[in-house]
Amino acid sequence: MAKTSNPKKSLRAAYSGARKADPRPITGKEKPAELLAHAFSAYVGRQERTAFELMSKSVEQDASIFLTLSGAMTPAGLHQSCLIPLIEKGVISALTTTGANLYHDAHRIIGHAIREVNPNAGDLQYRLARIIRIYDLGFWEEALLDTDRLFSAIIRGPEFQRKMTTPEFHYLLGKAVYQIEKKLGVKQPSLLSTCYKHAVPIWVGAVQDGSIFLNVVKLKRLLGAEFKFELDINDDVYSMAAMQHFCRHNGSKRLAIWILGGGVPKNYTLQGEPLLDQILNVPTTGFDIDVQFCVDPVDNGALSSCPAGEGHTWGKVSVEAVETGSVYVHCDVTAVFPWLTHALLSEPKNKRKPMRLMDKMGEAISFLDKDVRKRSKELMKTLDWSIQDAEPSKEEDAEKHEAYVR
Repeated sequence: MAKTSNPKKSLRAAYSGARKADPRPITGKEKPAELLAHAFSAYVGRQERTAFELMSKSVEQDASIFLTLSGAMTPAGLHQSCLIPLIEKGVISALTTTGANLYHDAHRIIGHAIREVNPNAGDLQYRLARIIRIYDLGFWEEALLDTDRLFSAIIRGPEFQRKMTTPEFHYLLGKAVYQIEKKLGVKQPSLLSTCYKHAVPIWVGAVQDGSIFLNVVKLKRLLGAEFKFELDINDDVYSMAAMQHFCRHNGSKRLAIWILGGGVPKNYTLQGEPLLDQILNVPTTGFDIDVQFCVDPVDNGALSSCPAGEGHTWGKVSVEAVETGSVYVHCDVTAVFPWLTHALLSEPKNKRKPMRLMDKMGEAISFLDKDVRKRSKELMKTLDWSIQDAEPSKEEDAEKHEAYVR
């Protein structure tokens, strides 16, 4: 008779090997990593500790780290406190964000302050005073008008009068802003100029949903055919997949995604993997490490909050990420990420040379082009469809579909 496993025995064995909750009295002398190891044993605290461990692992393994940023984070100063130091230390390799985060960042460099306001003071009164409110932050309406003039003037430049992707667009914007900051003697650089300086590519997946692009609309209507700037959305999506494919086959060949918030930046970055695997038939494994900070519940079907396991079913993250390389930290990003950045940068080993992926964009696209050409004959078969294909799927149909199970 075959032996049967003993569930009780195996569960007790697994429990016996689990990490102990090891709380220790706080003395005020602990290093951040020590405090995280012993004072964050459960609940959201444990999620926070795990996030730190995975962030450290991302750097230790020299992974290409794709960071996504949504929500009004530059008005809150998260870029100055966290992102710019992480970019300068070589930690962040690529960035996907909203146009709004890049636009509002520019207020400060041209002399406009963002101040704390009372969120309960009354929006009707704020509007009469021409004060724009983002929850408990505020700035004069003139900050918007002056920033509009800034970007209108920059985008009218001759280097912008062509078709390009959002990484190309933001690289040129960053170059222009970098030069302006030097002339003005700006001491705290913007996110745009910092990414330009360190060749960190910036994607914006819904660029038309931000005020920088609203000024593009104005320029097109006023200047007509003279204004030739255009965004190539097709190449933009392809460039994201190309960079992930390039990083998967070069350097350490490890990919990590750090998600601050959710929204379009999250999916715009993650969808590079199914574009490769399901659409272009180029095998890939998904991101190896997945760290997310978000306040949203996970049970309402929203993409902003979906965990790594759900993303794995779409081919976005790997088996490894689901089993040992993922954490969802249920929190407000602004309440947790500055502390984790401090903990990360307190460890000398968590610093490296910038990868300068923007400098390698052309090489990455050519690298993916080569793989797509190899598969063009098979891919051509996916371009046709007939009414007979609308029949319900059968179990045997699965054998006809070459699936990459990792």
